[in-house]
Amino acid sequence: MDDKKYLKLNDIDSYKIAFPLSNHVWDIVIKWDYFAKKTIGSQFVNSTDSISANIAEGFGRYGKKDKIRFYRIAFGSMYESLDWNEKASKRGLISKKEYNHIFSELNKLPKEIHSLIKYTNEKLKE
Repeated sequence: MDDKKYLKLNDIDSYKIAFPLSNHVWDIVIKWDYFAKKTIGSQFVNSTDSISANIAEGFGRYGKKDKIRFYRIAFGSMYESLDWNEKASKRGLISKKEYNHIFSELNKLPKEIHSLIKYTNEKLKE
């Protein structure tokens, strides 16, 4: 019997942070008026969705370089999400509590995504 443990997407810490965060942002933005949704909202949702989506896509790729490329895209989307969070706050679209929660979750991601890249670099041959 093979006792080898295979990593699953839901085992990845960065994914476990990013996926619920994207749904949290969705729940906030869906209540905004049309103009706010059309301008900031769609971009904010897209950038937060992109974090977990790119982690998932990278996870599903076979080669090390391909995986890491998607993890780096997720990293860029995390920074984009920080920008949209700032804009939403400055324009009065989110409460201080919402801002702080989103900011806090996004700030957990650089360490987690870097750890994922490091793990992938060390564990995969090519």
